[in-house]
Amino acid sequence: MSHDPDFNLTTLPNGLRVVTRHMPGLHSAALGVWISAGGRNERAEQNGIAHFLEHMAFKGTTTRSALQIAEAIEDVGGFINAYTSRDTTAYYVRVLESDVDLAFDVISDIVLNPVFDAREIEVERGVILQEIGQSLDTPDDVIFDWLQEAAYPDQAMGRTILGAAERVSHFGRADLANFVTENYGPGQMVVAAAGALDHDRIIRLAEAAFGHLTPITQSPRESARWEGRETRQLKALEQAHFALALEGPGYLDHDFDAAQIFSTALGGGMSSRLFQKIREERGLCYTIFAQSGFHDDTGMMTIYAGTGAGDLADLARLTVDEIRRAAEDMTEAEIARARAQIRASLLMGLESPSSQAERMARTLAIWGRVPDPAEVAERISAVTVADVRAHAERMIRGARPALALYGPVSGAPAREELAERLAA
Repeated sequence: MSHDPDFNLTTLPNGLRVVTRHMPGLHSAALGVWISAGGRNERAEQNGIAHFLEHMAFKGTTTRSALQIAEAIEDVGGFINAYTSRDTTAYYVRVLESDVDLAFDVISDIVLNPVFDAREIEVERGVILQEIGQSLDTPDDVIFDWLQEAAYPDQAMGRTILGAAERVSHFGRADLANFVTENYGPGQMVVAAAGALDHDRIIRLAEAAFGHLTPITQSPRESARWEGRETRQLKALEQAHFALALEGPGYLDHDFDAAQIFSTALGGGMSSRLFQKIREERGLCYTIFAQSGFHDDTGMMTIYAGTGAGDLADLARLTVDEIRRAAEDMTEAEIARARAQIRASLLMGLESPSSQAERMARTLAIWGRVPDPAEVAERISAVTVADVRAHAERMIRGARPALALYGPVSGAPAREELAERLAA
């Protein structure tokens, strides 16, 4: 397997990895710190702390106030943000070439030197509680949290990233500091940068900012256990929201590429089966799509649709029928179209420094290397019709679907009926 020939990777003595890619012709750069610590690294009583910590990074450091952090980047026309996922917390910035040193200083400052001021904790607690409330008022958002919990109940993989309001209401400075101590070691960090920049310069900045950190032993993540259950929330909404998931392979599984291709062909665009059959031919919904998500030890294919209460039962049964049928007769033309979509998305992303930095950090965390894009494109091109059908057959054989329903959903078929229909 080949490495991307256009990137540079240096590992500092303390284990911190620095990966960069110079992109000729650009006048801007993207850089950030990706940390292998997210929702899956939380114990049950910590649920929501990784996301809370991400918010607090912007609320002041030992040298900058919250306003000074924002002004430092926006005064030079830059953009700064962060996100928390189940596997990762990322802090990243995009600036012009002349402001890379400033951007690195700000990013390293918010990661390494947050003060966790008591007043700011209370302010941000209110913001996060509002975010939780907004999520609960957004059916096509919260349904994916419920689906995740139905797929992986009573474990870290199934808990919401935002956390439950009752837990967030009680987090304090010690909780935040303890999560940093337990998870923010140099071996868990990747500094990634792409665009108009010099690798050696980024190395010097990284050594100055992070070289003093000492390695930590991070507690192993709880292994994901797929169970597949149903959650049904009745509410007087205009739309019935339907989300179905099947367990799929993880990043490290040989079925990884076939899984991406199958979900794309099934519901990844306007030409996909689900869109054509259920929306275009039958008119049962406005929105329907399928997508795959991956972790190192598990994955899932998710299908979502919003429809009227009277059409929900037909939509649910027809969706399952199409999954089963696609496993049997997906064509070369469908698979070729899906391969082209995935390859194009990969190659288009190479033109964006932000996408480049994200890709390098993510692939290093997963595989310990940055694959050559040509290798990835070749691997996708090598997936055959037989490969895709075999993956789909393995996924639906003995499947235990997870099902989440929200709105006027009393008429929806039960999960057990859909599972039997899938196996028929």
